[in-house]
Amino acid sequence: MSIELKVPEIGESITEVEIGEWLKKEGDAVKKDETVVALESEKATVDLPAPADGTISKVLKQKGEVAKVGEVIAHLETGKGESTPAKSETKAAEKTAPAKTERKTEERRDVKTEKAPVEAASKPRSQQRSTREEPESSTSTEENIEPRESQTSGAPGREEEIVPMSRLRRTVAERLVEAQRNAALLTTFNEIDMAEVMQFRKEYGEAFQSKHNVKLGFMSFFVKATIEALKQFPALNAEVRGTDIVYRNYYDIGVAIGSGKGLVVPVLRHAERMSFAEIEQTIGEFGRRAKENKLKIEELQGGTFTISNGGVYGSLLSTPIVNPPQSGVLGMHGIQERPVAREGNVVIRPMMYIALTYDHRIVDGREAVTFLKRIKDTLENPARMLIEI
Repeated sequence: MSIELKVPEIGESITEVEIGEWLKKEGDAVKKDETVVALESEKATVDLPAPADGTISKVLKQKGEVAKVGEVIAHLETGKGESTPAKSETKAAEKTAPAKTERKTEERRDVKTEKAPVEAASKPRSQQRSTREEPESSTSTEENIEPRESQTSGAPGREEEIVPMSRLRRTVAERLVEAQRNAALLTTFNEIDMAEVMQFRKEYGEAFQSKHNVKLGFMSFFVKATIEALKQFPALNAEVRGTDIVYRNYYDIGVAIGSGKGLVVPVLRHAERMSFAEIEQTIGEFGRRAKENKLKIEELQGGTFTISNGGVYGSLLSTPIVNPPQSGVLGMHGIQERPVAREGNVVIRPMMYIALTYDHRIVDGREAVTFLKRIKDTLENPARMLIEI
């Protein structure tokens, strides 16, 4: 019996996917629930499992092609998992093909290979480059562009590799441009003396890890401090919706995480209800599954405010970009020992720059500056926050 493998419902507002890596090819046997192909949406990569034991008899969509939700992308023949007749016959024909035919094919291939460079060399360089870079399909819609793994171009010693952007990368790019175009973005900065937080972690970190089986990191401190600041300045937890401002009384904090295919922002739902341990455990789990492209669509949707930690990559200072339709994003950076003045004396302290990019349409400069000041005060006096150890 033949079973159609269709693109499943992946998430709200997602109508199409890009075909990723086929883990099974035509003629391969598969077991029930075994992953057949990866489907890349604008938010995450989703594995498509086999609905039953059988054999992949036909692949209708190749890697890089676009398929609609509900569209058939392959056929599965149920049975003992043996190769399909068509596949077997093809292999048999290949084995019994006359050697003479093979020699003729090789001869034709050799001739074609020898002449192609000569013909190319006789053309102007601009024509050579244009011919190589132009996609086979001349249509302007993205869905109909001929998929390709990569292309190379350029003169010897000046080669270029052309690789199509992944659907996730294209979506990230579109959203970043949208944020710059539709919002009045502005960034303000401050710095935090991290000595007290570092001492707190040193003093209680071992007991915390022993009880909760997770390390006490910096991110949980920043999530807690950010929520306290958002409660004081609710406009940074709001969004512009048409001519209205939508204020929220809950705090879904997005945490930017680098994955193998780009930046993703899984969301801590109702982070105001989470303990330090729950925050650290959830972020750790997000990070592990992001590297394996196993995050669920619903975990990436929504969010009322975002925190991005460029410090893990060595960033000392940057201007983060708001994730629309949110109104603010907090950027953390690397901790660096610097000389600072304390009570008339110059001392060396572990300092971190922080940045807040905000939508100036609904957030005033005074609010933004005071928001960062509140985070600074909280983190420089972490005893104000309750640690469950």
